[in-house]
Amino acid sequence: MWIDLLISLIKITLIVNVLLVSVAYAVYAERRVSAFIQNRYGPNRVGYEGLLQSFADVIKLVFKEDIVPKKANKPIHTLAPMISIFVSLTTIAVIPFGYQIELFGRVIPLQITDVNVGILYILALTSLGVYGITLSGWSSNSKYSLFGGIRSSAQMISYELSMGLSIVGVILITGSLGLQDVVLHQYGWKWNIVLQPLGFIIFLVAAFAETNRAPFDLPEAEPELVGGYHTEYSSMKFALFFLAEYANMIISSTIIVTLYLGGWQFPYLQEFGLSPLMTSILQVLTFCIKVAFLVFFFIWVRWSVPRFRYDQLMNLGWKVMLPLSILNIIVTAILVSVLK
Repeated sequence: MWIDLLISLIKITLIVNVLLVSVAYAVYAERRVSAFIQNRYGPNRVGYEGLLQSFADVIKLVFKEDIVPKKANKPIHTLAPMISIFVSLTTIAVIPFGYQIELFGRVIPLQITDVNVGILYILALTSLGVYGITLSGWSSNSKYSLFGGIRSSAQMISYELSMGLSIVGVILITGSLGLQDVVLHQYGWKWNIVLQPLGFIIFLVAAFAETNRAPFDLPEAEPELVGGYHTEYSSMKFALFFLAEYANMIISSTIIVTLYLGGWQFPYLQEFGLSPLMTSILQVLTFCIKVAFLVFFFIWVRWSVPRFRYDQLMNLGWKVMLPLSILNIIVTAILVSVLK
């Protein structure tokens, strides 16, 4: 039992640290890609080609003064960014980044924990993320922050419905709520992006809305709300919101890869005759490459597509995506029952 606990602690420490470093370089990648798209220089001073710029920014934020509005609700003002980062970091617990690896005579699953309701776990945690943003807007005692928090709560509730319903098609095809089962079911080229193209598009759009990324960044629209829900935040509290945004982008990418892009599956890799260790390493690399591609896609869309108006945002969620997700469930259920 103690060995299993030690293995779990090692996996948690390793994955959280990899995630935090990935967040730092996702910020760097965003700045360099946006600079390339806009034909300008990005960060290129701190470290080789600016590779240490994100770490310099963290150090700067640590030493900046923490300013709290005089009439703010200080306990809630402090708690809100903690909620956001907690939800972001705990979602990764059920994501399988490989199948299993054999070390020192023990078979170790490449996943922090394999629960048989992994999809429900993800949906439950993502629904909690709205509390951090809403409470930050309310506790700041600023109308701009409050509007941003209200916008975010309305936006996330609208798109969570479509996101949850779009996954039902995957559950119907797989017959399981476990994420490892979902990945194993996509062996070869049976990826759910092929079997569920409409569900994939709905989930992808909903993921942009859930992470408050452009073109769905209405909660922090600078021309209207100064900075939205985090207007009254500074120092490490602001850094936690910033960290949570990029962590959510990476974790959303891992979820999309797991549900629709085959997860860690490299088509027919198991039939190549490689050693188990090499197979496990290639599975993890395959997963990381897919996630990196999706992170690039998130960045690319942000700097290419203009922001929606708020009425367009809500109309898309309620009048387009919700009916399409219900239609996808009906069509998938009919096909599964006919072809079974």
